[in-house]
Amino acid sequence: MLKQKQHHKTAATINRDPAAAEISTMYSKVASGVGSDKLSVSVMEGDSVIFHTGVDTNQQEDIKWYFSDTRIAQISGDLSFICTDVQCNEGTERFRDRLKLDHQTGSLTIMNITNTDSGEYKLKIIGITSSIEKAFNVNVKSVPAAERDEVKTNEGESVTLDSGERRKPNDVLTWFFNDTLIARITGDPNKTCTDVQCKDDEERFRDRLKLDHQTGSLTIMNITNTDSGEYKLKISSSSSLSITREKRISVNVIDSGLSSAAVAGIVVVLLAAAALIAGLIYCRPMRSRRAPQHVALLSGVHRHPEVQGQNGITRAQSQTGDRGLESV
Repeated sequence: MLKQKQHHKTAATINRDPAAAEISTMYSKVASGVGSDKLSVSVMEGDSVIFHTGVDTNQQEDIKWYFSDTRIAQISGDLSFICTDVQCNEGTERFRDRLKLDHQTGSLTIMNITNTDSGEYKLKIIGITSSIEKAFNVNVKSVPAAERDEVKTNEGESVTLDSGERRKPNDVLTWFFNDTLIARITGDPNKTCTDVQCKDDEERFRDRLKLDHQTGSLTIMNITNTDSGEYKLKISSSSSLSITREKRISVNVIDSGLSSAAVAGIVVVLLAAAALIAGLIYCRPMRSRRAPQHVALLSGVHRHPEVQGQNGITRAQSQTGDRGLESV
Protein backbone atom coordinates (compact mmCIF):
# COMPACT_ATOMS: atom_id res chain seq x y z
CA MET A 1 0.00 0.00 0.00
CA LEU A 2 2.86 2.31 0.84
CA LYS A 3 4.48 1.56 -2.51
CA GLN A 4 1.27 2.46 -4.34
CA LYS A 5 1.09 5.90 -2.67
CA GLN A 6 4.70 6.60 -3.61
CA HIS A 7 3.91 5.73 -7.24
CA HIS A 8 1.07 8.26 -7.41
CA LYS A 9 3.25 10.96 -5.93
CA THR A 10 5.94 10.40 -8.57
CA ALA A 11 3.42 10.47 -11.42
CA ALA A 12 1.96 13.74 -10.11
CA THR A 13 5.43 15.28 -10.03
CA ILE A 14 6.18 14.28 -13.62
CA ASN A 15 2.90 15.66 -14.97
CA ARG A 16 2.89 18.90 -12.98
CA ASP A 17 3.66 20.84 -16.16
CA PRO A 18 0.41 21.01 -18.25
CA ALA A 19 2.39 20.80 -21.49
CA ALA A 20 4.25 17.72 -20.29
CA ALA A 21 0.98 16.16 -19.15
CA GLU A 22 -0.55 16.74 -22.58
CA ILE A 23 2.44 15.15 -24.32
CA SER A 24 2.45 12.23 -21.89
CA THR A 25 -1.23 11.56 -22.59
CA MET A 26 -0.70 11.70 -26.34
CA TYR A 27 2.30 9.36 -26.20
CA SER A 28 0.37 6.88 -24.10
CA LYS A 29 -2.41 6.87 -26.67
CA VAL A 30 0.01 6.04 -29.49
CA ALA A 31 1.81 3.37 -27.45
CA SER A 32 -1.47 1.66 -26.64
CA GLY A 33 -2.48 1.65 -30.29
CA VAL A 34 -5.60 3.79 -29.80
CA GLY A 35 -6.26 5.91 -32.89
CA SER A 36 -3.69 7.29 -35.32
CA ASP A 37 -1.86 10.27 -33.89
CA LYS A 38 1.34 10.27 -35.95
CA LEU A 39 2.63 13.79 -36.49
CA SER A 40 3.75 14.81 -40.00
CA VAL A 41 5.84 17.83 -40.87
CA SER A 42 7.17 19.23 -44.16
CA VAL A 43 10.39 21.23 -44.31
CA MET A 44 12.63 22.63 -47.02
CA GLU A 45 16.05 21.25 -47.84
CA GLY A 46 18.74 23.17 -45.95
CA ASP A 47 16.47 24.06 -43.02
CA SER A 48 17.22 23.06 -39.45
CA VAL A 49 14.55 21.27 -37.43
CA ILE A 50 14.26 21.02 -33.65
CA PHE A 51 12.04 18.33 -32.16
CA HIS A 52 11.10 19.20 -28.60
CA THR A 53 10.37 16.46 -26.07
CA GLY A 54 8.43 18.63 -23.61
CA VAL A 55 10.10 16.94 -20.63
CA ASP A 56 13.15 17.43 -18.42
CA THR A 57 16.03 15.01 -18.85
CA ASN A 58 16.75 14.71 -15.13
CA GLN A 59 13.23 13.37 -14.53
CA GLN A 60 13.73 10.48 -16.97
CA GLU A 61 15.83 7.34 -17.12
CA ASP A 62 16.61 7.55 -20.84
CA ILE A 63 15.60 9.48 -23.96
CA LYS A 64 16.23 7.77 -27.30
CA TRP A 65 15.75 8.91 -30.89
CA TYR A 66 15.40 6.59 -33.89
CA PHE A 67 15.38 7.06 -37.65
CA SER A 68 13.93 4.13 -39.61
CA ASP A 69 14.37 1.97 -36.49
CA THR A 70 18.08 2.86 -36.23
CA ARG A 71 19.13 4.62 -33.04
CA ILE A 72 20.58 8.03 -33.89
CA ALA A 73 20.70 9.75 -30.48
CA GLN A 74 20.44 8.90 -26.79
CA ILE A 75 20.84 10.71 -23.48
CA SER A 76 20.53 9.27 -19.98
CA GLY A 77 18.79 11.09 -17.16
CA ASP A 78 21.99 11.50 -15.16
CA LEU A 79 23.94 12.52 -18.31
CA SER A 80 26.31 9.58 -17.82
CA PHE A 81 25.75 8.43 -21.39
CA ILE A 82 25.24 10.73 -24.40
CA CYS A 83 25.62 9.81 -28.06
CA THR A 84 24.58 11.00 -31.51
CA ASP A 85 24.76 9.30 -34.90
CA VAL A 86 28.02 7.38 -35.37
CA GLN A 87 28.65 7.44 -31.60
CA CYS A 88 25.45 5.44 -31.14
CA ASN A 89 25.99 3.05 -34.05
CA GLU A 90 29.28 2.49 -35.77
CA GLY A 91 28.91 2.63 -39.52
CA THR A 92 25.90 4.97 -39.32
CA GLU A 93 27.09 8.32 -40.64
CA ARG A 94 23.97 9.71 -42.24
CA PHE A 95 23.78 12.65 -39.83
CA ARG A 96 27.49 13.13 -39.16
CA ASP A 97 28.01 16.49 -37.38
CA ARG A 98 24.38 17.47 -38.07
CA LEU A 99 22.70 16.27 -34.87
CA LYS A 100 22.54 18.18 -31.60
CA LEU A 101 21.02 17.04 -28.30
CA ASP A 102 19.74 19.43 -25.65
CA HIS A 103 21.13 18.10 -22.37
CA GLN A 104 18.31 19.62 -20.30
CA THR A 105 15.34 18.40 -22.32
CA GLY A 106 16.66 15.74 -24.70
CA SER A 107 15.30 17.72 -27.66
CA LEU A 108 16.91 16.83 -30.98
CA THR A 109 18.12 19.27 -33.63
CA ILE A 110 18.78 18.18 -37.22
CA MET A 111 20.87 20.82 -38.97
CA ASN A 112 21.07 21.44 -42.71
CA ILE A 113 18.44 18.79 -43.40
CA THR A 114 18.52 16.99 -46.77
CA ASN A 115 15.91 15.12 -48.79
CA THR A 116 17.56 11.83 -47.80
CA ASP A 117 16.54 12.63 -44.22
CA SER A 118 12.86 12.16 -45.12
CA GLY A 119 11.22 9.27 -43.32
CA GLU A 120 9.88 8.08 -39.98
CA TYR A 121 11.41 9.23 -36.72
CA LYS A 122 10.63 7.81 -33.29
CA LEU A 123 11.09 9.22 -29.82
CA LYS A 124 11.17 6.90 -26.82
CA ILE A 125 11.14 8.37 -23.33
CA ILE A 126 11.85 5.86 -20.58
CA GLY A 127 10.55 7.39 -17.39
CA ILE A 128 10.98 6.42 -13.78
CA THR A 129 7.59 4.72 -13.66
CA SER A 130 6.53 4.38 -17.32
CA SER A 131 7.69 4.62 -20.93
CA ILE A 132 6.12 6.70 -23.68
CA GLU A 133 6.73 6.69 -27.43
CA LYS A 134 5.96 8.96 -30.35
CA ALA A 135 6.32 8.34 -34.09
CA PHE A 136 6.23 11.06 -36.73
CA ASN A 137 6.99 11.55 -40.42
CA VAL A 138 9.31 14.17 -41.88
CA ASN A 139 9.03 15.18 -45.53
CA VAL A 140 11.99 17.18 -46.85
CA LYS A 141 11.27 19.08 -50.05
CA SER A 142 14.09 19.75 -52.49
CA VAL A 143 14.83 23.35 -53.42
CA PRO A 144 15.75 24.07 -57.09
CA ALA A 145 19.09 25.84 -57.52
CA ALA A 146 17.30 28.87 -59.00
CA GLU A 147 15.16 29.21 -55.87
CA ARG A 148 17.83 28.81 -53.21
CA ASP A 149 17.85 31.48 -50.57
CA GLU A 150 20.52 33.83 -51.86
CA VAL A 151 19.65 37.44 -52.60
CA LYS A 152 21.71 39.96 -54.57
CA THR A 153 20.61 43.58 -54.65
CA ASN A 154 21.85 47.14 -55.11
CA GLU A 155 22.23 49.78 -52.43
CA GLY A 156 19.15 51.91 -51.83
CA GLU A 157 16.64 49.25 -52.89
CA SER A 158 14.06 47.49 -50.71
CA VAL A 159 14.40 43.74 -50.22
CA THR A 160 11.77 41.32 -48.87
CA LEU A 161 12.97 38.14 -47.17
CA ASP A 162 10.18 35.62 -47.69
CA SER A 163 9.21 33.26 -44.88
CA GLY A 164 7.82 30.85 -47.47
CA GLU A 165 4.54 30.21 -45.69
CA ARG A 166 1.47 31.66 -44.05
CA ARG A 167 1.89 32.13 -40.33
CA LYS A 168 -0.41 30.19 -38.01
CA PRO A 169 -1.95 32.10 -35.07
CA ASN A 170 0.25 30.48 -32.43
CA ASP A 171 3.48 30.41 -34.44
CA VAL A 172 6.43 32.47 -33.24
CA LEU A 173 8.67 33.81 -36.02
CA THR A 174 12.03 35.29 -35.11
CA TRP A 175 14.51 36.98 -37.47
CA PHE A 176 18.25 37.21 -36.78
CA PHE A 177 21.03 39.08 -38.60
CA ASN A 178 24.42 37.48 -37.98
CA ASP A 179 22.89 35.84 -34.87
CA THR A 180 21.57 39.16 -33.51
CA LEU A 181 17.81 39.39 -32.91
CA ILE A 182 16.28 42.03 -35.21
CA ALA A 183 12.56 41.13 -35.42
CA ARG A 184 9.96 38.93 -33.78
CA ILE A 185 6.28 38.28 -34.38
CA THR A 186 4.03 36.32 -32.03
CA GLY A 187 0.37 35.83 -31.29
CA ASP A 188 0.71 38.57 -28.67
CA PRO A 189 1.03 42.05 -30.29
CA ASN A 190 2.82 43.31 -27.17
CA LYS A 191 5.67 40.88 -27.84
CA THR A 192 6.08 41.78 -31.51
CA CYS A 193 9.17 43.90 -32.17
CA THR A 194 11.65 45.13 -34.78
CA ASP A 195 15.25 46.32 -34.43
CA VAL A 196 15.74 48.61 -31.40
CA GLN A 197 12.43 47.41 -29.88
CA CYS A 198 13.93 43.91 -29.69
CA LYS A 199 17.34 44.97 -28.44
CA ASP A 200 18.11 48.37 -26.93
CA ASP A 201 21.60 48.77 -28.38
CA GLU A 202 20.77 47.50 -31.88
CA GLU A 203 20.03 50.44 -34.19
CA ARG A 204 21.47 49.18 -37.45
CA PHE A 205 18.05 48.98 -39.13
CA ARG A 206 16.31 51.85 -37.32
CA ASP A 207 13.01 52.64 -39.11
CA ARG A 208 14.02 50.42 -42.06
CA LEU A 209 12.35 47.12 -41.12
CA LYS A 210 8.78 46.08 -41.84
CA LEU A 211 7.09 42.81 -40.78
CA ASP A 212 4.21 41.15 -42.61
CA HIS A 213 1.96 39.90 -39.81
CA GLN A 214 0.25 37.34 -42.06
CA THR A 215 3.34 35.62 -43.46
CA GLY A 216 6.13 36.78 -41.17
CA SER A 217 8.15 38.00 -44.17
CA LEU A 218 10.65 40.78 -43.44
CA THR A 219 11.26 43.83 -45.65
CA ILE A 220 14.48 45.84 -45.40
CA MET A 221 14.09 49.33 -46.85
CA ASN A 222 16.88 51.52 -48.27
CA ILE A 223 19.36 48.67 -47.91
CA THR A 224 23.08 49.44 -47.56
CA ASN A 225 26.23 47.38 -48.14
CA THR A 226 26.67 47.03 -44.36
CA ASP A 227 23.42 45.00 -44.39
CA SER A 228 25.15 42.19 -46.30
CA GLY A 229 25.35 38.93 -44.37
CA GLU A 230 23.36 35.94 -43.19
CA TYR A 231 19.74 36.30 -42.09
CA LYS A 232 18.11 33.48 -40.15
CA LEU A 233 14.41 32.85 -39.60
CA LYS A 234 13.27 30.59 -36.76
CA ILE A 235 9.67 29.34 -36.93
CA SER A 236 8.43 27.74 -33.72
CA SER A 237 5.10 25.96 -34.01
CA SER A 238 3.00 25.22 -30.97
CA SER A 239 1.73 21.67 -31.07
CA SER A 240 1.68 18.57 -28.89
CA LEU A 241 5.24 17.96 -30.10
CA SER A 242 6.72 21.39 -30.65
CA ILE A 243 8.88 21.81 -33.76
CA THR A 244 11.20 24.68 -34.63
CA ARG A 245 12.40 25.21 -38.20
CA GLU A 246 15.30 27.40 -39.23
CA LYS A 247 15.70 29.07 -42.62
CA ARG A 248 18.88 30.87 -43.67
CA ILE A 249 19.05 33.58 -46.34
CA SER A 250 22.30 35.07 -47.63
CA VAL A 251 22.03 38.73 -48.70
CA ASN A 252 24.72 40.38 -50.83
CA VAL A 253 24.35 44.14 -51.30
CA ILE A 254 26.37 45.47 -54.24
CA ASP A 255 28.31 48.61 -53.29
CA SER A 256 27.71 51.49 -55.68
CA GLY A 257 31.01 53.05 -54.57
CA LEU A 258 29.31 56.28 -53.47
CA SER A 259 27.34 57.14 -50.39
CA SER A 260 23.75 58.32 -50.73
CA ALA A 261 24.84 61.85 -49.71
CA ALA A 262 27.51 61.89 -52.42
CA VAL A 263 25.02 60.68 -55.02
CA ALA A 264 22.56 63.40 -53.97
CA GLY A 265 25.31 66.04 -54.26
CA ILE A 266 26.26 64.88 -57.74
CA VAL A 267 22.63 65.01 -58.86
CA VAL A 268 22.29 68.61 -57.58
CA VAL A 269 25.47 69.69 -59.42
CA LEU A 270 24.33 68.05 -62.66
CA LEU A 271 20.94 69.73 -62.46
CA ALA A 272 22.55 73.13 -61.82
CA ALA A 273 24.92 72.62 -64.77
CA ALA A 274 22.02 71.66 -67.03
CA ALA A 275 20.09 74.78 -66.00
CA LEU A 276 23.13 76.99 -66.71
CA ILE A 277 23.68 75.50 -70.15
CA ALA A 278 20.00 75.92 -71.00
CA GLY A 279 20.18 79.58 -69.96
CA LEU A 280 23.21 80.24 -72.15
CA ILE A 281 21.58 78.61 -75.16
CA TYR A 282 18.46 80.73 -74.67
CA CYS A 283 20.33 84.04 -74.33
CA ARG A 284 22.79 83.60 -77.22
CA PRO A 285 20.34 84.22 -80.14
CA MET A 286 19.06 87.43 -78.51
CA ARG A 287 22.59 88.80 -78.16
CA SER A 288 23.38 87.88 -81.77
CA ARG A 289 20.41 89.90 -83.05
CA ARG A 290 21.47 93.01 -81.11
CA ALA A 291 25.16 92.91 -82.07
CA PRO A 292 25.18 95.07 -85.36
CA GLN A 293 23.36 98.01 -83.76
CA HIS A 294 25.63 97.86 -80.74
CA VAL A 295 28.79 97.94 -82.88
CA ALA A 296 27.47 100.85 -84.94
CA LEU A 297 26.79 102.98 -81.90
CA LEU A 298 30.30 102.39 -80.57
CA SER A 299 31.91 103.55 -83.86
CA GLY A 300 30.00 106.86 -83.85
CA VAL A 301 28.57 106.24 -87.30
CA HIS A 302 24.87 106.87 -87.71
CA ARG A 303 23.43 104.84 -90.47
CA HIS A 304 20.82 106.40 -92.70
CA PRO A 305 18.59 104.65 -95.08
CA GLU A 306 20.29 104.38 -98.42
CA VAL A 307 18.17 106.14 -101.03
CA GLN A 308 19.50 105.94 -104.52
CA GLY A 309 19.32 109.16 -106.52
CA GLN A 310 18.93 109.69 -110.19
CA ASN A 311 22.70 109.82 -110.82
CA GLY A 312 23.22 106.51 -109.09
CA ILE A 313 24.78 108.06 -105.99
CA THR A 314 23.20 107.16 -102.74
CA ARG A 315 22.08 109.82 -100.33
CA ALA A 316 24.61 108.70 -97.79
CA GLN A 317 27.42 109.10 -100.31
CA SER A 318 26.10 112.55 -101.36
CA GLN A 319 26.10 113.80 -97.80
CA THR A 320 29.63 112.56 -97.32
CA GLY A 321 30.75 114.36 -100.47
CA ASP A 322 29.12 117.63 -99.42
CA ARG A 323 30.95 117.56 -96.10
CA GLY A 324 34.17 117.00 -98.01
CA LEU A 325 33.65 120.08 -100.18
CA GLU A 326 32.83 122.25 -97.24
CA SER A 327 36.04 121.32 -95.59
CA VAL A 328 37.96 122.34 -98.70
